[in-house]
Amino acid sequence: DPILELRDSSGGLIMSNNNWRDTQEAEIIATGIPPTNDLESAIVATLPPNSSAYTAIVRGADGGTGIGVVEAYDLNQAVDSKLANISTRGFVQTGDDVLIGGIIVLGQSPLRVIVRAIGPSLPIPGVLADPTLELHDGNGALIVANDNWRDTQEAEIIATGIPPTNDLESAFVQILSPGNYTAIVRGASGTTGVAVVE
Repeated sequence: DPILELRDSSGGLIMSNNNWRDTQEAEIIATGIPPTNDLESAIVATLPPNSSAYTAIVRGADGGTGIGVVEAYDLNQAVDSKLANISTRGFVQTGDDVLIGGIIVLGQSPLRVIVRAIGPSLPIPGVLADPTLELHDGNGALIVANDNWRDTQEAEIIATGIPPTNDLESAFVQILSPGNYTAIVRGASGTTGVAVVE
């Protein structure tokens, strides 16, 4: 039973939702992608652009815990807007309990992206000391993998202007054709901890 909050860059609450049919039901249905379970949460919001930052927070109702997914969709693809930086923080465990970020490239042209796995530079306790990063295509095939970002593509990653700040963090620059992709963060040598995939 996830609860969803949308907050602005100062942490102020813009909107929250527990069960998606409780508020904005008609508007959420009109998107064509309503949740399939009434206990899931959703928010439709028009967000001002131009370097504005927003945070979506997922919590369990009544302190519940478990695996959840937070998604952001651009509902007006006719305008020239872009989701510029999407990141997710979570606790990376072992086996199937890794941190996953989905990427969908739309349109006709390839898109150049940087994907990063951040851990040791996070200013919180219990971070993932040495994250590894993989990118898989829509069929699950491995496209590229990285452990320590300076080991491969160092100059290209620095040229983006946003290299990781810790040498144990992972990153790669890739040109992606339109399609679906999955970024997977694991801990080197089976380690666990909090990390960010972006």
